[in-house]
Amino acid sequence: MADGPVGIPRDLIALRVARELRAGMVVNLGIGLPTQVANHLEPGVDVLFQAENGILGYGAILDEDFDPDVINAGGQPVALREGASFFDSAASFAMIRGGHVDVAVLGGLQVSARGDLANWSVPERGGGSIGGAMDLAVGARRLIVAMEHRTRDGAPRIVRECAYPLTAPACVDLIVTDLAVIEVASTGLVLREVAPGVAASEVQAVTEPELAIAPDLTEMVL
Repeated sequence: MADGPVGIPRDLIALRVARELRAGMVVNLGIGLPTQVANHLEPGVDVLFQAENGILGYGAILDEDFDPDVINAGGQPVALREGASFFDSAASFAMIRGGHVDVAVLGGLQVSARGDLANWSVPERGGGSIGGAMDLAVGARRLIVAMEHRTRDGAPRIVRECAYPLTAPACVDLIVTDLAVIEVASTGLVLREVAPGVAASEVQAVTEPELAIAPDLTEMVL
């Protein structure tokens, strides 16, 4: 494991992403870390979660007392909210491609300085499937990437240019990692928040592109 600043655990990354969601939004959660966002909504925030396999209106991921036929796109059993609906994949992707998803939350392997996203293939490992990520990356009105700031070897995931095959170019709006919240602005990357106990200089040290420091830089509220 790499040396460097110690950030927040994965469940708190999901919690911080959940703070970006507002009542009435239609939200798609990518597989992996993003699926945990469904378990961290604040009480009273009425969000409609949509999944590519054809479900709208699900809630938290369930560990017990679940129906194995009611799953999200990652195959995890989920609770159903009152009024939930089911449909085929064609209708599901029509929603995504038609711009009816307010926010998509995807994992990331690399994000570039201009908001390019690579999240489906590591060439040296071989294989990989882009799945519906490319549709979500360009079809959602806002794209949040939730990921750890560094690889297991300590290499930056936020890079000047993506070395991995792109999911979509210039599509990312916000990056939430274990160390920081970073906005992808027209002028470049803006450091908005740092994790508790982490300094802005420590975030910059493990980020390839230069970060602009927001005038109102704050510590994450978790």
